[in-house]
Amino acid sequence: MESWHSGASRPQSGGVPYHIRCAPGEVARYVLLPGDPERVPLIARFWDERREVARHREYTTYTGRVGGVPISSTSTGIGGSSTAIAIEELAEIGADTFIRVGTCGAIQPEIACGDLVIVSAAVRLDGASADYVDLAYPAASHYQVTAALVEAAQRLGMRYHVGVSASTATFHLGQSRPGFGGYSQSGAERRIEDLRRARVQVFEMEAATIYTLASLFGLRSGGVMAVVANRVTDEMTYGGIEEAARTASEAVRILAEWDARMKRSGSRYWYPSVG
Repeated sequence: MESWHSGASRPQSGGVPYHIRCAPGEVARYVLLPGDPERVPLIARFWDERREVARHREYTTYTGRVGGVPISSTSTGIGGSSTAIAIEELAEIGADTFIRVGTCGAIQPEIACGDLVIVSAAVRLDGASADYVDLAYPAASHYQVTAALVEAAQRLGMRYHVGVSASTATFHLGQSRPGFGGYSQSGAERRIEDLRRARVQVFEMEAATIYTLASLFGLRSGGVMAVVANRVTDEMTYGGIEEAARTASEAVRILAEWDARMKRSGSRYWYPSVG
């Protein structure tokens, strides 16, 4: 890896990336990405060992092992802008596989609070990814990561769905909620119905940024979200984040096994019978 040169175009602090404050070797190749810093130690409870690496602003990082596999978790904060910073700096120090672990709001009536949604692709309403590439470029998860998440959910007996999310730049009008004083716009009011017709399953705020940047950088990404609200039935029950964390951690164990099989066989791509 090239040395890190500090300057206004590529800032650092004490020889490490400016925001996440982690050095090469302190973060595993597989990184789970919650938004809330408090979710990082919650996620790490499902590992065999864990330690705090860094804590700065919205970015808290733990590294440990699950089933003998090195694993890390870094919080991203809310939304695409802070998430893009995390992806940039984690990639700089060697991470190459990212799994978003978060919460979402369902916009299809059959998706219940407490269910998990494995997000295969995202509608790019996040704002941040548009700085990197034209909006015609897709925000798609890596097929291998999605397959590992599905297998993990199956192994653990989770209640889950697989489909498309809409990653929004804002929590209120972006997700068809009125702003202060009831402020709204016609596009915001129509958004849920339009997305439902397109079979989009949930709202969240980070997947499109993660998937777009990972694809552009030649990295892998995926996501598993806990449903905490249903906008069609107007229900809200906070739960499922532990199930999402367990699923993502198990998916890392599966990915590590598949990666080892690919390496043994000399295959560039994973497929079910590889190795």
